[in-house]
Amino acid sequence: MEYYKKIQLKDGRECIIRSGTEEDGQGTLDNFILTHEETDNLLQYPDEIKYTVEDEAKLMKTKLESPDMAELLAVVDDRIVGIAGIDPIGRAYKLKHRANFGISVEKAYWGLGIGRALMEGCIECAKKAGYKQVELDVRADNSNAIALYESMGFTEYGRNPLGFNSRLTGMQELVYMRLELGE
Repeated sequence: MEYYKKIQLKDGRECIIRSGTEEDGQGTLDNFILTHEETDNLLQYPDEIKYTVEDEAKLMKTKLESPDMAELLAVVDDRIVGIAGIDPIGRAYKLKHRANFGISVEKAYWGLGIGRALMEGCIECAKKAGYKQVELDVRADNSNAIALYESMGFTEYGRNPLGFNSRLTGMQELVYMRLELGE
């Protein structure tokens, strides 16, 4: 799915929020590895990432051509500094109204408005795709992310006390959140 928007960051710099393309394979992989090194909030550890540049390029192409998936990139000074996307929870009739949302932003760019802009873009894409609900899960102790999600209209619908098994801190509780998109 195609998306493009220019925004001004809180520090005055310009950021482009756009769909990823095949040519972004190296940049998306580099960003993915870096963001997973910088925080324990994400699903995988860097040593678990087995994707190649070719895998990333193919994924970007697939999502760009898809009517119900999107992979948006935040680009500052010609460098990918954040990634967010929506994917179907499932393709069966009973599930096809639900999208899963994921996001990561390099730590040096936290607090500049990139996360909000990526979320807004993904929500717009989810509406365009016809989804009725966007879902995510977040560590219960990640108060900044939860505050952002709530400010975008997401509400909690459950918790999993054993959601993540962190190598650093052991078991971590996950909060399940959802946003109804309406008709």
